Amino acid sequence: MDLLRFSLSDEPEGAAGFRAEVRDFLGRELAHLPFHRRARSWTGVDLDFTRKLGQQGWIGMTWPREYGGSEQSPRKRYILVEELLAAGAPVAAHWAADRQSGPLLLRFGTEEQRRAVLPRIAAGECFVCIGMSEPQAGSDLAAIRTTARPVDGGYIVNGQKIWTSGADRAHYMILLCRTEARGEARHGGVSQLLLDMKAPGVAVQPILDISGRAIFNQVFFEDVFVPADMLIGEEGGGWRQVTSELSLERSGPDRFLSSFVLLVELVRALGATPEERGAEAVGRLIAHIHTLRQMSLAVATMFEQGLDPGVQAACVKDLGATIEQEIPEIARLLVDHADSDALADFRAALAGTQLIAPAYSLRGGTREILRGIIARGLGLR
Repeated sequence: MDLLRFSLSDEPEGAAGFRAEVRDFLGRELAHLPFHRRARSWTGVDLDFTRKLGQQGWIGMTWPREYGGSEQSPRKRYILVEELLAAGAPVAAHWAADRQSGPLLLRFGTEEQRRAVLPRIAAGECFVCIGMSEPQAGSDLAAIRTTARPVDGGYIVNGQKIWTSGADRAHYMILLCRTEARGEARHGGVSQLLLDMKAPGVAVQPILDISGRAIFNQVFFEDVFVPADMLIGEEGGGWRQVTSELSLERSGPDRFLSSFVLLVELVRALGATPEERGAEAVGRLIAHIHTLRQMSLAVATMFEQGLDPGVQAACVKDLGATIEQEIPEIARLLVDHADSDALADFRAALAGTQLIAPAYSLRGGTREILRGIIARGLGLR
């Protein structure tokens, strides 16, 4: 069943062959994966699967060859991401690094940083976590308190990060911290460091979610020394860098396809001739996803043109999270939970999605923060 077919009329030349190649690969590699695990979408972890993607050249595929990439088009990577999400592939291990950390280093990192880290990311052998949110700060990144005090040869880091996905397996963290005391300019004095997660003084404490999985973590820093050559970009330039990074995080297909496995199973459960109520609900959801896809592609085009689509990316994230959270609720109301073997896959996908859906409106910025960004961009505040 190809629910992506409705939106393929605008595909570039060669896209159909690449989609078929990706689907054949996923059909082989994911045949064993049960539906409750597929429903985890891009939060699922399988290190062997990530390494196989690296062997295919499908991590960092738009990056220059000298850094481990294959110099493919952004649109081809977009197609790959859609197929991975539609299949419920376990891609969390490399997701943040491929989506935003690698592009951040390509744009702002030093040559030494790029050569040391990017080829290993592209091979599926190096993982990166994002150190942004903090207690009492949440999505208000201007309120962070973690400090990086300049010393001879580098920085001494003290503080704490929270809700850090993948910190328990990451080799590096892209750390947003204060290298200067907070002044009148709320966004000033912050920098980004490439921090080795095995450095003395770094402690990771898992946070169990409602499903019992440790997707998130708290990370503590006690007098952690970070060498000066691990500064990313300019000291004090972290705000401009992190906002460009967040636009990448907020605008991709993972912001409206996180519940897609469940939507596919809902269509199967409703059957070839659904009642009017079911057909209307599914039609509305697909129309929303199609619209979000066009918005997401427009943001991707803006990136290619060197523009700053911060407001547009926030719109995609906010609207996408709403649809992703509506899908399990609509599915629950539409399908009878009778104990039927025919509905086993649907029930597994529903259960898996229900447990992670509350987090969709938190990751990448809360609704309140996103709507504040949109309002400011529209001149309303």
